[in-house]
Parts: sequence; structure tokens; C-alpha cells
Amino acid sequence: MTYPFIEHINLTVSDPDRTATLLAAIFGWHERWRGPARDGGRTIHLGSDAAYVALYTGPDGQHAGIRYPKGEPLNHVGVQVDDLDAIEGRVKAAGLTPFNHDDYDPGRRFYFFDPDGIEYEVVSYVEPQRR
Repeated sequence: MTYPFIEHINLTVSDPDRTATLLAAIFGWHERWRGPARDGGRTIHLGSDAAYVALYTGPDGQHAGIRYPKGEPLNHVGVQVDDLDAIEGRVKAAGLTPFNHDDYDPGRRFYFFDPDGIEYEVVSYVEPQRR
């Protein structure tokens, strides 16, 4: 039996190209698709072969400041990685600020905001190598 999993999440951003470049640099994701979207906007699908983030904007970034009532409870996007320290280095290299580092069962984690104020939680369940 295959368990259900999240196949994609759709985020409204001011500049899909900027966000796609940023997330590709941090997480190593690739572009799966790009094209026209609702209300004359456009979307980029970025992720792995199994799951992706849809990065939507209206014409000329028109909907970037809109918060859809049905999505109001969204707190952050969680991304699981193997090497938390390497990803944190990429976040810093992108000019973003990691915060709220924590280490509790079952894993280590930190958070960051993208330029649109979307919060990401980066978590690793892999034990770090002790030197």
C-alpha cells in the first residue's frame, strides 16, 4: 500500500523566477514546468521528480500581497534534508538569515524567511557527524 503524500504546494510570490532561483540554490531542486496560470498570471513548478512547489504570481506580480482566506492557517513550508549544516550555509550564501535553531527528538531544525515573507522550516533527522 502506498501512503498518501503531499505532491505539491502552491505559493503566491511576487517574482516566481527569483523564488525559483533561490530555492534551486538552497535545495538543489529543478524546474519541472512553467507556463500561464489563472487570472493572466504565471507559475513555475520547482522540486524533485516526486513533489514540487508551484510558484504563482498574477500579471506583473499583481497578487503577491494577497493572502487567500482559505490559506490563512499556513505557518511555514517544511523541507526535510540530510545535511542541515550544508543547507544552512546555502541559506546564508543567498543572503537570508537562519533563525530559531533547535535540536529535539526527532531531529534538528532551523527556519528562514524568503523575500516574500514565506517561512521555511528546514529539518534533518540524520545524526550529525561528531568530529
